[in-house]
Amino acid sequence: MSSSSQPSSHGSVKSYVTGLILSLVLTVIPFGAVMLGSFSLPVNVGIIVVTAILQILVQLVMFMHLDFKTEEGWNMLSFVFTVSILALVVGGSLWIMQHLHLNMMIG
Repeated sequence: MSSSSQPSSHGSVKSYVTGLILSLVLTVIPFGAVMLGSFSLPVNVGIIVVTAILQILVQLVMFMHLDFKTEEGWNMLSFVFTVSILALVVGGSLWIMQHLHLNMMIG
């Protein structure tokens, strides 16, 4: 099999280890912020949200090898579709929970 007919290579061990370390750090930061209890609730929520977004980006780039230069834009299209579905699911769930809370309050 010639080198031109082989599928594109996956990430190197270095990129996987870097992704693992970044993922662990981005997991420990919000855990530590909540366990220390030295921040207010809005600050804790902000830390969790920011590290969650960074965690998603690390996972997509380091482990799923998402880039916007290859495969004629299919990666970008699938990323936009995924974000759209995620926004619909999360937004719809929050909307439903809010309405259930308002309509089923006792007292």
